[in-house]
Amino acid sequence: MKFMTMSVYPVAKAAEVGKASDKVWAGRSQEGEPPSAYVLMTVPFPVPPNSLVVVTIGESESAEEMAARVYPLMVAGATVDIIPVLEVPLGAGAEVEKKYRG
Repeated sequence: MKFMTMSVYPVAKAAEVGKASDKVWAGRSQEGEPPSAYVLMTVPFPVPPNSLVVVTIGESESAEEMAARVYPLMVAGATVDIIPVLEVPLGAGAEVEKKYRG
């Protein structure tokens, strides 16, 4: 399954969360590991002042496995939302919709 993780944390916790993130991803194989983390330059929803919002997309066998993986980020001070995502190839939206409609 693919999951998007959205982490929100105060800028003051950036060093701690960054160190925890490095440890979380350092032990992972290349398979399922997100290629990058994306820091949002603008946030279209309310977040506490002076906060960073970071998004990653990775693969995991289950939501429980993903939750265990990102737990160190939460201990370091980040609020992490784990969001299952459905991958739809560009130009194939109608085909995918038809497949899931049955």
